[in-house]
Amino acid sequence: MGREFQQHDEVETDATPEQVWQAIATGPGYDSWYMGRTEVEPGEGGAVRTDLGGFVMESTITAWEPLRRFAHRSEEAPDGRFIAFEFLIEGRERSGTVLRLVTDGFLPGDDWEAEYDAMRKGGAMYFGTLGAYLGHFAGRTATPIMAVAPSAPDADTVFDRVPGALGLTGRPALGDRARLAPEGLPPIDGVVDFTNADTLGVRTDDALYRFVRGFRRPMVVTHHVFAKGVDRRETEQAWQAWLARLSA
Repeated sequence: MGREFQQHDEVETDATPEQVWQAIATGPGYDSWYMGRTEVEPGEGGAVRTDLGGFVMESTITAWEPLRRFAHRSEEAPDGRFIAFEFLIEGRERSGTVLRLVTDGFLPGDDWEAEYDAMRKGGAMYFGTLGAYLGHFAGRTATPIMAVAPSAPDADTVFDRVPGALGLTGRPALGDRARLAPEGLPPIDGVVDFTNADTLGVRTDDALYRFVRGFRRPMVVTHHVFAKGVDRRETEQAWQAWLARLSA
């Protein structure tokens, strides 16, 4: 059992085609909106490698047409699993850009439906984060921050505590004001700019904060901080401690 899938996403942005290309086809660009830390070996036949804290996802670049088209595909596993991404860039006549993303893949196993649902929600958040990056931080690069909650209690319990920790009441809605003063970190004062059942995003003047309910794993924070002078290791340790307190 298993399922092939294809997902289409599109965003219009005032960013230039050059800024869009930098975001999707370079390591620093990826680090400004995607999870983990990414390296891009440019050119067709090159590679995209994303380090998720010890586990590295790698795919081969299958299309490299600067300012127009960028695609990469993972190797097919023995059970048939793979995922492929194709970005299509279209400059508008006067200014700005339309960016389209086509995601193809195959999920094996009898529980593919649950994995597909989690992938769809997470993918929507990351594409939304890409749109937020292009809309508010285009041309800049972020320090990527990633931390994982302790394994107990489960991800659902920890994730359900996030809105309250951000000063939100009820179900978070776009535009809600979020405030947080994590120990050892600058205060956060921003707005909810993305939300679904498994993810919550907050945008400030100098960062994109993302809180994710893990799929068969603890909750994850994956942030993108554009302020200068950020110590990545110390910041990740501070967020790890915050997650530990939230999990207690």
